[in-house]
Amino acid sequence: MPERPFTIALSGKGGTGKTTVSSLLIRSFIDMGQTPVLAVDADPNANLHEALGVRVHETLGSMREEAFTRHIPPGMNRHDYVRFRFRQALVEAEGFDLVAMGRPEGNGCYCFANDLLSECMLQLERDYRFVVIDTEAGMEHISRGTIGKPDMLLVVSDPGARSLRTILRIREIATQLGLGPKQIHVVFNRYKSVAAPVDIGNEGPARVIVRDLAEKILNLADKQRANQKDDC
Repeated sequence: MPERPFTIALSGKGGTGKTTVSSLLIRSFIDMGQTPVLAVDADPNANLHEALGVRVHETLGSMREEAFTRHIPPGMNRHDYVRFRFRQALVEAEGFDLVAMGRPEGNGCYCFANDLLSECMLQLERDYRFVVIDTEAGMEHISRGTIGKPDMLLVVSDPGARSLRTILRIREIATQLGLGPKQIHVVFNRYKSVAAPVDIGNEGPARVIVRDLAEKILNLADKQRANQKDDC
């Protein structure tokens, strides 16, 4: 039986550096040989691809719902077609794949894109060692179950009072949804450089700190996988 990936969701107030930490964490797992990694940009204002230095040609938000009900090719059921279209939306890069939520076309709501992300996460998650999810500000994806129940929630915060209050709100919601205290962690981000993550040097302070964080997460993931094997 294939191992399920260790899933990390990053949340927090807008502007605290979730995308920077997400991209550096993905790079750290790749440097450690923990590939492949699935990067999920669950923020409608998608910019994780820029931090990772890749281009997105299609987002889940741009996919039209009617295509999954009326225009499925002959000989293919909806389940197969969803998987096929999701694969088309994946950006494949060295060591990781990326899928972006994006925005719906026109005045459409996010319901279909959310449902599509949820369904595809279940289908593809076993293809990866780690899943890193850069969420939008707040807890919508976690509270709605769009991304499932992550193994770890990293709340990225700056030292400001509003960010600190946000930590308490996110922790309360996450606890109500069944995440234990050991699954919820806070990352304080004071980095104020204008450099993009892709331009941060290998030995820059931000990259060194996140690399150390990735090593700690890897140790937790290995322990969890060992416990899962013992339970089988």
